Amino acid sequence: MAEEKKEPWLNQMALATVILAVCATLSTFKGGSYSTQSVINQTLASDQWAFYQAKSTKQHLHELQVAQFQLQSMALPPDSPIANAYAKKIQDYQAKVARYEQEKKEIEVKARELENERDDAKRHNKPFGIAVMFLQVAILLNSIAGLMKVKKIWWCSIPVGLVGIGFFANGFLGFV
Repeated sequence: MAEEKKEPWLNQMALATVILAVCATLSTFKGGSYSTQSVINQTLASDQWAFYQAKSTKQHLHELQVAQFQLQSMALPPDSPIANAYAKKIQDYQAKVARYEQEKKEIEVKARELENERDDAKRHNKPFGIAVMFLQVAILLNSIAGLMKVKKIWWCSIPVGLVGIGFFANGFLGFV
């Protein structure tokens, strides 16, 4: 049996296929990682907004209590010792209202930070997903070219693979 001569471009195609496969694998892992991070940050942000809502409810209840105490104190004579007790309670509840307002601001800042991290993870995730598609198509074309030993098919796979590598790089760098 005569040994078939291997064409030199087949070695280059095989190397290109390996490079594309490595990029596709890394894109899959990084895309999955960013997707997971996006979901986690969304959950944490939702928790913060629920905490914010709980503080709002408590604040509102204290505001209602202040209004009730103010109305009740109006019915009392001004020099009554009970009027002083109402005034003190009103001050206490107003301090709690102010504290809840401040806590809500801090919670809102944290929730918005988590939403920004979620959005950043989504921005990075999308190019990795697109990269996987282009890289897999390029790998498929390389496989067909190698099996059929048709160099033109390999040449067609090169731009597809380069687009995939471009999206792969964009996933890390976020330039688009």
